[in-house]
Amino acid sequence: MNITIVGLGVIGGSMAKAIRENIRPENLWAVDVDFNILKEAYEDGIIDDINSDVKIYLESSDMVILCTYPKAAVDFIVSNMDNFKRNTIITDTSGIKSKIVEEVRKILRQDLEFIGGHPMAGKESSGYKYSDGRIFRGASYIITPDEYCSSENVLLLKELLFKIGFMKVVELTPPSHDKIVAYTSQLPHVIACAVISSKSFEEGKECIGGSFRDMTRVADINCQLWSELLIDNKENILTEISSLVDDLKNIHAIIENNDRYKLEELLKRSSIIRREMNYEGN
Repeated sequence: MNITIVGLGVIGGSMAKAIRENIRPENLWAVDVDFNILKEAYEDGIIDDINSDVKIYLESSDMVILCTYPKAAVDFIVSNMDNFKRNTIITDTSGIKSKIVEEVRKILRQDLEFIGGHPMAGKESSGYKYSDGRIFRGASYIITPDEYCSSENVLLLKELLFKIGFMKVVELTPPSHDKIVAYTSQLPHVIACAVISSKSFEEGKECIGGSFRDMTRVADINCQLWSELLIDNKENILTEISSLVDDLKNIHAIIENNDRYKLEELLKRSSIIRREMNYEGN
C-alpha cells in the first residue's frame, strides 16, 4: 500500500512515525508547506521521498491521510480532485466532522471514498519536532463513515489504526461526533483557558500546585486551530458551556447555603465516576 500524509505537524508527524514503525507500507510519502519539515522527515527515515509535485504522490496513493486544519483539508481535496488515484481512500484527523463531511460530499468524485476520522490523542505542543508515534498507543480513534463508505474500506482503515497502536475504534455519525467531543474535548480546553486567564491568576501564581497545573495543561493551545474548531462547532460547544454554567451555579448555591450534606453527596458521586473511568482504562 502507498500512503500519503498531508501535513507533518504533531499529528501528521506522529501518524507517519507510527505507520513507519508498525506497518512498513510500500511507500510512505508526505506533503507539507514547509520543505524543511519534509527534509527532516526524510532524513529521519520516516518518509521515502521528497517532491514538490503533489500530483506524483496522489496518482499512486491508495490512502491519503489529511492531518491539517479542517478548512485546509477541504481545500486540499478541492485543489487536487483531478490528481487522486481511482478508488483512493481519503481520511482526515480534524476535530470536527459534520461540516467537513458535508463539504467534502458536495465535491468528491464518485470513484473516491472519504471516511472522517479523529484521533483522541495528541500533544499541547505543535509541530513535527514534537511528533511521536507512541502517542496513539492505547488511545481511542473515532471514525464517521456514512452510507457512501464501503464496509471493506472502513475495515481497512480500522486495521491500520489498530496496527499503529489505537486500542479502540469508535464509529459515530458526524453530528454525534461533534456533540460528544464538544463535551469530552472542547469543553476541557475552554475551561483550562478560562481558569488560567482569570484575574485571580496573577495574585495566586506563586501558590500554584499540582491540581492547577493538571487542569490547565491543555491551555497551552494551538490558538489558530482551536479557534477554528470552536467556531465551526459553535452550537454544540455553547450548549456545553451553558450546561456547565448551570452546574457551577448549582454548586455555588449549595456552598452558599452551607449545605454540607448535598456538597458531600455531589463530591462523592464525582469521585466514584472518576474512579470508574480509571478502572475502564480511560
